[in-house]
Amino acid sequence: MLFARLKEKISVAKKEKVKSVTEATPFGCNISVEKANLWYGDFHALKNIDIEIPENKITAFIGPSGCGKSTFLKCFNRMNDLVEGCRIEGVFRLGEVDIYGKTDVNELRRNVGMVFQKPNPFPMSVYDNIAYGPRTFGVHKRALLDEIVERSLRQAAMWEELKDRLNKSALGLSGGQQQRLCIARALAAQPKILLMDEPTSALDPISTGKIEDLCYDLKNDVTIVIVTHNMQQATRISDKTGFFLLGELVEYGDTMEMFSDPKKEKTKNYITGRFG
Repeated sequence: MLFARLKEKISVAKKEKVKSVTEATPFGCNISVEKANLWYGDFHALKNIDIEIPENKITAFIGPSGCGKSTFLKCFNRMNDLVEGCRIEGVFRLGEVDIYGKTDVNELRRNVGMVFQKPNPFPMSVYDNIAYGPRTFGVHKRALLDEIVERSLRQAAMWEELKDRLNKSALGLSGGQQQRLCIARALAAQPKILLMDEPTSALDPISTGKIEDLCYDLKNDVTIVIVTHNMQQATRISDKTGFFLLGELVEYGDTMEMFSDPKKEKTKNYITGRFG
């Protein structure tokens, strides 16, 4: 009798677990922000930001160093939660979901991938770098992992380069290859949004061009938000551009329109090189 009850409880627990996985939070591919404010202690880093970021487009954030671009970017996957003394107000929505409400942060970061300024591959093989995320989320079947690794490398336009080097250390790749590997690693979780914090600032022009081409191809599958100091890069690849200054979003709109006919004097002064 006791064994039967125990078996029934285990069965119910398994069903609940499957239900929680299959009914994961329905994050959208677009980002909506209302009245966003952020403080580091007493320092007011972001001030009353409102923005609508469309799905399957590339949105660039430009502005001088320390203006709040990267800080704002990290709000979208709650990376600022890890910063002591950080306080955030306002509404951040992915689709209809308020990400600062009752949201599973791990599920959020599964849907919102991130690529950092410097390539940061794990000290393991190319294969294990890409399989790391899926394994964390419970995927262990070799055939399925093989499929994910190949798909991610193809998305990052690296399959032909690396298909014979999957079991070799990722640290042996060039800087540009390492950064594209990091993009492939982020794509392995099949995110809806990809955040990129100055992904080409440490790379040579050829590697930069490859990553820009990659971003242009990827926007058919994911929404991309990129922070860059390179205004030429913003004009080349982005559909929308936001100009930040001293924690404020000064201007936001279509990239070509902003660079050809900026509405705000501060924006005009920045993109013409008068400051910053």
